[in-house]
Amino acid sequence: MQNRTTIAVGLLTLAVGASSCRRDTTVEQRDRTVTSEAARPVDRAAEVQRQREQDLAKLDERVASLERDYQEKRAGSPSGTSGATAGLRGEVKTDIDDVKKAAANLRTTTPENWWERHEAVLKMAFDDVESDVKRFAGARALPVSSKNPNVTDASGEPVSTAPFTSRRDKFVADMRIRLDAMNKALDDVKASGARKTELNDLHARVNKLGDDIDHLKSASAEDWWDISKTRVSEYIDRMEKSVARLDDNKR
Repeated sequence: MQNRTTIAVGLLTLAVGASSCRRDTTVEQRDRTVTSEAARPVDRAAEVQRQREQDLAKLDERVASLERDYQEKRAGSPSGTSGATAGLRGEVKTDIDDVKKAAANLRTTTPENWWERHEAVLKMAFDDVESDVKRFAGARALPVSSKNPNVTDASGEPVSTAPFTSRRDKFVADMRIRLDAMNKALDDVKASGARKTELNDLHARVNKLGDDIDHLKSASAEDWWDISKTRVSEYIDRMEKSVARLDDNKR
């Protein structure tokens, strides 16, 4: 009898111990799961930051390479060289300084200030192209559209009332009106020879602004880094072509 009682107590002890072990294991697994889930946003943020640093490093490398190419071409031409090449070199140097600033400013671009910066850069680009269009077309002012950008976008659809999208839609509509005016002014110009080449170049610049605006129309606030990075990358693309043309002008 005593032996049976001892065995029963022993079995009960083992059962309680096993149950306790299972509970401990379950709690430990649950704790690990909770910890892992909590760590995910932190890991994701760190990965995003690493990717941005890589993007910045690549852009910095391209800017440095661009400046080296420019200095090599500049060294290959005497400083006193006159004519179109000398003038172009000066313009390219100014643009290189600007692209360096653009790359540096990207490091301080945040979700809070990106739109103001992007909007300001696009407005400057529009002003530059519009100035050239006026000069080429011999117009002091461009045609004004009858559309109201405060009410509709370029397609006539009502703009959004959400904070970011409302501002984005308003800006896109305003710029689309300016694009339409520039295209109309250029369409009225008749040209041939070298002047025709310049006309085509102006049309291409206007169309590029149109593409930028069309892409921006569907952008969200979460796209801030990709939009800002792409703007600087395309600026470097243009400067690489400008530096490459220095040899063409020299010949």
